[in-house]
Amino acid sequence: MLVLGIETTCDETAAAVVERQDDGSGRILSNIVHSQTDEHARFGGVVPEIAARAHVDLLDGIVAQAMMEANIGFAQLSAVAAAAGPGLIGGVIVGLTTAKAIAMVHETPLIAVNHLEAHALTPRLTDALDFPYCLFLASGGHTQIVAVVGVGHYERLGTTVDDAMGEAFDKVAKMLSLPYPGGPAVERSAAEGDPERFAFPRPMLGRPDANFSLSGLKTAVRNEASRLMPFEPEDVSDLCASFQAAVLESTADRLSVGLRLFNDRFGPPRALVAAGGVAANRALRVALQDVATKAQTSLIIPPPALCTDNGAMIAWAGAERLALGLTDTMDAPPRARWRLDANAAAPAGYANTRAGF
Repeated sequence: MLVLGIETTCDETAAAVVERQDDGSGRILSNIVHSQTDEHARFGGVVPEIAARAHVDLLDGIVAQAMMEANIGFAQLSAVAAAAGPGLIGGVIVGLTTAKAIAMVHETPLIAVNHLEAHALTPRLTDALDFPYCLFLASGGHTQIVAVVGVGHYERLGTTVDDAMGEAFDKVAKMLSLPYPGGPAVERSAAEGDPERFAFPRPMLGRPDANFSLSGLKTAVRNEASRLMPFEPEDVSDLCASFQAAVLESTADRLSVGLRLFNDRFGPPRALVAAGGVAANRALRVALQDVATKAQTSLIIPPPALCTDNGAMIAWAGAERLALGLTDTMDAPPRARWRLDANAAAPAGYANTRAGF
């Protein structure tokens, strides 16, 4: 089967064509991504209105490019898949509406994909990974530990109770006057710093649940930064290194708990999988490998281009759902929030959780 995938949930305008064979293996025929980083850099973050307008301007051309690179026509498609959420609602509407138009004109099945499910299923495209496995999803909008049991069967083992991990990196970068995007800037600066200079807290360390919290750590960095102003260059590097060290130690602890919870419920995982933009952080990858080794499982991280937002992951999730006969009608709604595990409750004791993102 051949599936066109469209991704517009944030600031990447993307389209791709993926082929799925009867044996469940997959192949990417095209994967076109236009990043809007330059458009948003002067604002220090993504501006939803600018992102949505850019999707409107760019998406038709990117879809055409993806189809041309795959060397197929719309009549050859088995389905059209689009990320229907969660994300910035203006962008989600653009992508989903475009997919509906293509599906309607060419009488092709429509698949409304949960963006988080697309991340969850990507290692089945890249590594032919069997179920069940444990997913660590860390990006600007999401921080979750999820048991991936089957297509459409996901159980959240842990989540952030406040800031997402990528959001925390971006905010630390902004308070230290580092360039956007903040995550890579903090990582580069941390490589030159002393991770032991500042004794920042390790949030949630030792708790029996697998939830994350990053707002207190972010506040500790802000307080220390305010005390040091005006900065010397080594101050910024040391702040970044100490912040990143705290994130890594907390993440390792949270994932160790998450993997124990996974094992108790589903048996040993086939692998620990990392996805999302934060997975590109080299220091984090080293920490994740250590966690996986201690848990006696393998670590799988898709290539960087497939960890961040892209159309291939949407197309693949669409193909996986189509293989099970799961399609959607033209009234499939765009969603700003859409839990991957629909029956998940908010973490006990946290009234202001962001777990619904």
